[in-house]
Amino acid sequence: MIIHRAEAEAIARSALARYVPASPSTELSLVNLSENATFVVRRRDAPPAVLRVHRSGYQSAETIASELDWLEAVRRDTDVSTPGVIRSLDDQRVVSLEHRGEQRHVVMFEWMAGVSPEADGLDEAAFRRLGTITASLHEHARSWTRPQGFIRFSWEWENTLGENGRWGRWQDGGHLDDGDLRGMEAAGDLVRRRLAAFGAGPDRFGLVHADLRLANLLVAGDDVTVIDFDDSGFSWFLYDFGAAVSFMEDDPRLPRWQAAWLDGYRSVSALPPEHEEMLPTFVLLRRMLLLAWMGSHSHTREVAEMGPRYAAGTAAMAARYVASGGTALT
Repeated sequence: MIIHRAEAEAIARSALARYVPASPSTELSLVNLSENATFVVRRRDAPPAVLRVHRSGYQSAETIASELDWLEAVRRDTDVSTPGVIRSLDDQRVVSLEHRGEQRHVVMFEWMAGVSPEADGLDEAAFRRLGTITASLHEHARSWTRPQGFIRFSWEWENTLGENGRWGRWQDGGHLDDGDLRGMEAAGDLVRRRLAAFGAGPDRFGLVHADLRLANLLVAGDDVTVIDFDDSGFSWFLYDFGAAVSFMEDDPRLPRWQAAWLDGYRSVSALPPEHEEMLPTFVLLRRMLLLAWMGSHSHTREVAEMGPRYAAGTAAMAARYVASGGTALT
């Protein structure tokens, strides 16, 4: 369920009293409204902070706490920068409160300086840096001992394009004719079979960010911070590359971006050729998953504008994928 601005602000203002003493000098400003709502909190004699109001029904207090467990472990154990979590006045990382008869969850983070690399244009250097960061997170995920009670989503077949798709059915994305639907059914079946053959051993499946795009990096000079672990969970490690090129999977620059990402990744962690050969499968998996997401967001202006083009591009990509036997998208 998408969160609405007035609702989000009411929840944020209620939660704010759990973090800071009431003061007329405290300012709350909306900075992003998408699945969740993000506000910047400004207080006199204190650095700014970020307040994230979670949408209804997507995460529980327990799964959010698990997200924060990993985020804080990455911050402590690696060179990857993540936002610090600010505890409430009663020492809670996740503040839960009742709003209109349901429980809602809020988290406060330190404000991190920087802008997304996308603001300066997409280039190979940005993807190389993203590959380096991604490999560092994967290395940490493989070695980290998760705390008891750790709970996160699983992004395997059944919960992506399978019967229990978390974002809905790609068939409901709209703008596809019967021929497109048949072609994409064939592509989806090939994705499923290639994933099953690839397997889910510990060298290829584990805890991932699951939305590790350039939009979720903040760059300030030489400092880079990874944000928005809200979708983090268990999947194939290379699903993170599919996420890295979200909404631009058919850009002609993709081969160069992929080469740069791989170069950055391999500067930190080994990646066997048989893993690299799976990248087209993960790109198409993510693209079809985003088509499902669009189906559940068809009422938004952004989806209405890009939906027909994105659906047509996905069908064309799926046809090339099937023609190549699942080894290419171009």
